[in-house]
This record gives sequence, C-alpha cells and structure tokens, in this order.
Amino acid sequence: MKRKIFVLLLIVATLPSIVVKADEKHKFQLSRQISIINSIIKDLNLFYVDSIMPEILINKSIDAMLSNLDPYTLYYPANKADELKMMTTGKYAGIGSVIRFHTDKKTTVLSEPYEGMPAQKAGLKAGDAIISIDGIDVKGMSTDSVSDKLRGEAGTALTIEYERPGKKGTSKVKLQRESIALPAIPYYGLQKDNVGYIQLNSFTDGCAKDMRRAIIDLKKQGATAFIIDLRSNGGGLLNEAVDIVNLFVPKDKIIVTTKGKIKQSNEVYKTQKAPIDTTSPIAILVDGQTASASEIVAGALQDLDRAAIIGSRTFGKGLVQSTREVTGGGYLKITTAKYYTPSGRCVQALDYSHVIDQGKTSRIPDSLTNVFYTEAGREVRDGGGVRPDIEPKSEELSTLLFYLMQDMAVFDYATEYAIKNSTIASADTFELSDEDYDEFKRLLKSRNFSYDLISVKVLKDLKQAVEFEGFSGIVKEEIESLERKLQTNLDHSLTHFEKEIRKIIADEIIHRYYGQKGRIIYNLREDTDIEEAFKILKNEKEYRNILSPTKK
Repeated sequence: MKRKIFVLLLIVATLPSIVVKADEKHKFQLSRQISIINSIIKDLNLFYVDSIMPEILINKSIDAMLSNLDPYTLYYPANKADELKMMTTGKYAGIGSVIRFHTDKKTTVLSEPYEGMPAQKAGLKAGDAIISIDGIDVKGMSTDSVSDKLRGEAGTALTIEYERPGKKGTSKVKLQRESIALPAIPYYGLQKDNVGYIQLNSFTDGCAKDMRRAIIDLKKQGATAFIIDLRSNGGGLLNEAVDIVNLFVPKDKIIVTTKGKIKQSNEVYKTQKAPIDTTSPIAILVDGQTASASEIVAGALQDLDRAAIIGSRTFGKGLVQSTREVTGGGYLKITTAKYYTPSGRCVQALDYSHVIDQGKTSRIPDSLTNVFYTEAGREVRDGGGVRPDIEPKSEELSTLLFYLMQDMAVFDYATEYAIKNSTIASADTFELSDEDYDEFKRLLKSRNFSYDLISVKVLKDLKQAVEFEGFSGIVKEEIESLERKLQTNLDHSLTHFEKEIRKIIADEIIHRYYGQKGRIIYNLREDTDIEEAFKILKNEKEYRNILSPTKK
C-alpha cells in the first residue's frame, strides 16, 4: 500500500513539469511557424517577379488559415469593420434598402427600400436597377461590391443613376446616407384567441428591451398567451438572449454556462431581474435556421419547462464568439467557448475538431448524443440542435417552386403589378385574382422559363443502370414511355402547384405595398407551425402535458 501511495505521489509530482514542457514545446512550434511566414513574405517582397500587394496577400492568407477552424472564426479588416458592427448592433450607414442581383438585367436592383429611409424618401422603388454610383458603372458587379459603394459615413452624399421598369432611359437622384437601424422585432400583434404573436429576427443590442415593450403592449391589448417566432433567426448577442429568457422566468435562474480554454471564457449567466410574466403559456417557433442565441432562448425555456417548442430541429450552433481588435484597425471574431443550457447540454451539431474529406465536418449522430433532464424531469438531448416538443409535418418545396424562387419572374411580375395598381387590399385580406394568375403564366411562358424535374434525372440514372446491367432491350418501351410522359409540362405544373405559386406571388406583391410587416401578416394566414401553436395554447391540458415528464 505504501509503495502504491509513493508511486501515485511521484506521478502527481511530475505532472506539472510534464505540462510545462508540453506548453514550452507548443510555444516553440508556434514561434517557429510565425518565423517561417515572416521569411516567406520578406522573400516574396524582395524576389517575386512583380510587385506584391501585401494587404491582399495577407488577408487571403488569414482567410485560408481560419478556414481550417470553425466557420464562425473570421477576420474583418478595417474596411469591413462596419459589417461586424451591423451584425451586433443592427445598425449601419447607407441608403436603407435591401438589394439583389437581377440575373436577366445583369445588374443590382432594389428589392426593399425601407420606409422613411433615404432610398424611399428619394423616390426609389423596388425593381429600380442601379446603373452607376457616383459616376462609377456598377453593371455586372456583385451585390457585395455594390453594397460597399452604397454604404459610407452618415451624412455623406452619393448620386445613383437608375433605370425604372416601364420608363425609357435612366434617371439620377442625389441622396444622403443615414444611420440605418434594422428592427429586431419587425412585427408583433394580437391574434385570435387572445394570443400575442412576436417575430424576433435577431439578437442585436437592445432587442430584449424591445421584446419587453412588445409583451407589455400585447398584455394591455388582452393577450393571455404568446407565440415567439425564432424561425430563421441566426442569433446574435448572448446577453440579450439571457435578458429575453429573464422576461419569463424568476430571478437567479441559470440560463446558460460557457466553457472555454481560458478562465475568462468560463461564465455562468443567471437572470438578474424580476420577470414580467411567469405564467402565460408560451410557444416558441423554431426551424433549421434557428441558431446560436436563438437556440439559447429555445433551449433554456425548454429546459426550464417554461415554453412549448414547435417546428423543426434547430441548426445546432453551440459555440460562442467574442471579438478582438487587431493591429491595423481590423477585428478577429473568434470562437472562445461552448455554451450549455440549464440542463447541462450543448446543442453543437458539427464536430469541428475532426475534419473529414475535403474540409467537411461530421455531424454528431443521434445514437451518440446524451440524455439530459429538464427541471420537471423531461428527457432532452445534446448535439444536433434543440429538438422541438412538437414537429408539425412541413410541406416540401417542389422543384418548380425552387426554380421560381431562384428566377426573377415573380419579382418582375410584382414590379409590373405595382406599376399598374396604385393600391391593393390589406395584407390580411389580399388575394391574387384568376386574371392576375393567368397574366403571370403568360409572362412565365414569354420568358421561356424551364426547370429540371428530379424524376427526369432519376429516370436518366435508371436508364444508364439498366443499360449497364444488360436489361435495356427488355425495358426499352417502358423507359421511352416514361420519358415521353415526364417531359416538362409547364401548364401541368402551373396548375398542379397553383396554390403554392399564388402564395409566393402574393407575398412579393404585398411586400411592395406594405413592406416586411405586411409580408409577415400575410404569411400568418396559412402557417402550419402557427396553427399548431394556436391549437396547443388554447388547450391548457395539452399544453401542460407537453411540459410534463412522460409517465413510464
């Protein structure tokens, strides 16, 4: 026994020296690699046949280096620092409009001028094609390049030359850039059965205060239950997520814990204030694009049995980033920790520490995830995002709808519609008429619109397989018959998917008249997740059953 104790003490005593030696070796290797990089840059500058551009070369080198880590560790040089600022604050200086590249016109067009912002005040409209900015031709430029030219210091002027559909020639307009603040909550309102609906688009600075105001206002209007829509919310500031959860759970509750390499990365975030509502039923809507801070809110409210989670499994981003200013005015957004919800689980789906073929990472299989328990004793799992309590069956996007959304036909039709019609019905009552839909079909045919059927591709693969296996002669007639029947029939497709196509056309038209708020109101009319939420929130017994442990 004494010998065993002596050996154990000897091992413990030698551990610090082993750790120190490993650390020294790591530092030496790091210093050596930095010296190699410096040497290569100096040699390139001295001996390369042409003059090198250090900034471009270094920036590309940094991007290549960071690409071997997770996709959230990124370098923002000084000229891109505004992008990082916009992500965290929701603010930037520009003309206040969403832009997109028009594949037919080969130039950038305005797709959503914000109400009361410089573009709209100057008379610019959705569909206007940008020809030049301050005399610089931007036709053919990427939307990123055009966006860089539209942004700048607040108060600075710029001149935009544009081409408006339905008008000959181009026009010019001079406008001043302004500070643009994107709303974290583009819409909230009281719905049927006294349910308050809130759409939260991002976790930018101050969004928890906006959420607080929305909840209080809806309660004044008579709301007795709430739907919080986090679908397609990619996250943002962690402290804002904690503050939003704090609105619904008592003070001093652990909401999220972060763990990293250094001591400063290890934090426990608790609720700091008294909540405003701890009893009203809540449904949280999520999908595959619900990520990061959104998953903290959904995961914490699920772990604390405070809300029913409805939708599809979330993205699975369980990593935390912080920013560090680097030499030259740039910033490094670096992953410093993983976060863990109140039950102790981490929702990270991809294992970036193990890279497989071609730089891809593997997703943690469900079979290797671990079980954790909510405050009430319900089973939840780590890895792979937040799994909803209820998963309504979602409609799959057809091949035709996918191609239509990539094409500019719907966008252009909405532009022409807005030119012809000065007003339309309200967003909650608007319907596309039969005559309007027939006109859209004529437009689509005039553009020689076509798309590839998945079934045709599968049939082509089958044809190659039967030829390879020597059965082509036996099944030749059947294959040829299927080929004839599966030839793209646009009329058939436009009739078969009429309901879905009408919806995306109406959505784009309403967007022209009522902006983002109108689009949200319209889409609330037919939403599988929303209807499921209404059904659960008005049935107290079912709601309580969801939040109770399964009896064995």
